Amino acid sequence: MKLIGVILVIAYIWGAWKFWKGFDRTNFNRSLPNRMRLALLWPVLLVMNPSYRKNFQKALRG
Repeated sequence: MKLIGVILVIAYIWGAWKFWKGFDRTNFNRSLPNRMRLALLWPVLLVMNPSYRKNFQKALRG
């Protein structure tokens, strides 16, 4: 059970980091607060928002 938690934390950090690094390839507003919000909420937005999903894929392509 502990291993699953560690894997989930690593996946969360990896996703946030990749999105942060590729943010310039997305269509989102380039403000720092917007970038932080979108990077931290990426798992929820990825599941619930098709537009975010497309932009997340753009960010990961770098």
